[in-house]
Amino acid sequence: MKGAFRALRHRNYALFFAGQSLSMVGYWVQQVAAGWLMYELTRSAFSLGMLAFVSNLPVLLLSPLAGWWADHADRHRLMLASQALQGVQALALLILSATGLIQPWHLFVLGSILGALIALELAVRQSYLLDLIDDRDDLPSAISLTATMGQAGRLAGPAIAGSLLVVVGAAGCFALNAVTYIAVVASILAIRVERRGGRAARAPLLAGLAEGFGYAWRILPIRILLIALALVSVLITPYQTLMPAFVAQAYAGDPRLLGWLLALSGMGALCGSLFLAARPHVGGLYTLLNLAMGVAGLALAAFAASGQVWLSAALVAVVGLAVLMTTLPVNLILQTVVDDDKRSRVMSLTTMLFMGVGPLGNLAAGALAEALGPRLALACNGTLCALLALVLLRWRAQVREELRPLVARVGARLP
Repeated sequence: MKGAFRALRHRNYALFFAGQSLSMVGYWVQQVAAGWLMYELTRSAFSLGMLAFVSNLPVLLLSPLAGWWADHADRHRLMLASQALQGVQALALLILSATGLIQPWHLFVLGSILGALIALELAVRQSYLLDLIDDRDDLPSAISLTATMGQAGRLAGPAIAGSLLVVVGAAGCFALNAVTYIAVVASILAIRVERRGGRAARAPLLAGLAEGFGYAWRILPIRILLIALALVSVLITPYQTLMPAFVAQAYAGDPRLLGWLLALSGMGALCGSLFLAARPHVGGLYTLLNLAMGVAGLALAAFAASGQVWLSAALVAVVGLAVLMTTLPVNLILQTVVDDDKRSRVMSLTTMLFMGVGPLGNLAAGALAEALGPRLALACNGTLCALLALVLLRWRAQVREELRPLVARVGARLP
């Protein structure tokens, strides 16, 4: 199998892809429902920022530990455990909402539990993909298809959630997510992987963490890529958190409009991931991600200023595309050049800086939106991101020069 879908020729990866595709739809259905339910309970934009903060804070705190663990433990068992426990979390949300007992603090607590489990899952997943394919040349396809799967979930999930919220409420959304985990767990149980050599020697925890941080900091390209990822997380991704307040205040919209705007963002990201999945190598990706970071900022600022639903819909799709074209190239480049025995620890830093640092941006954006309104908050964030993209552009030549020996070592093309 050639092109974007070549990784699906591997049985284990095909099983993983099928199960996780359902999981991603359920996850986004739950996320949209939880945000809308929180806004209904509190009528506060700050509460939306706080929900995102407590949900993603465990990712910031636990991702390095999860990466160290994944470099030393059985990744298949860790993945199975994380998925099963996420199913339990979804079931708890369902029971509380169906019985009418749910309160904001329940959403905060269960959100933080899910964040801790996601920190483990993502740290494991980055290296687990290597266990699922038999030909390392298909790794870029597997990484891009996994991202495509996530973006397809972002496209379908919010649209489904918008309709379900109107018809059956948040409980129906939580029920759908809980059911998807049956298929997820079954797919992982069907996977058969061999324990491969090359795992990092079991070093003391603090020494292992210090080794991973030091490795990432010493190498300029890795450091710059991680900085770009963190900036997009802090400045751009809070638009998803603030979307319920934006829809309600700017357009007096209902859950359907919320779902479709988020789905269009996912559609833009889906297009970007399919484009990257079809690329045969990582050549040109650093320039692409730098350009995309600037576009993401400008599109978000324009989205915030738009007074027309149709224009906002088009712009939010551009934001989704540009964010994906910034973040996925970071992943592709790092997966190509990072040493195998440090892979989980370095890739856990991408999780920490994208999903973990994001809580700070969500909290700040929520507070700013509470004081100035969601429009001005998003406009400020987008403008600042575009300016910082110009700052990072000045490092392009040096980053490419230092990447040259790293990519030559694995026979890839220069990003």
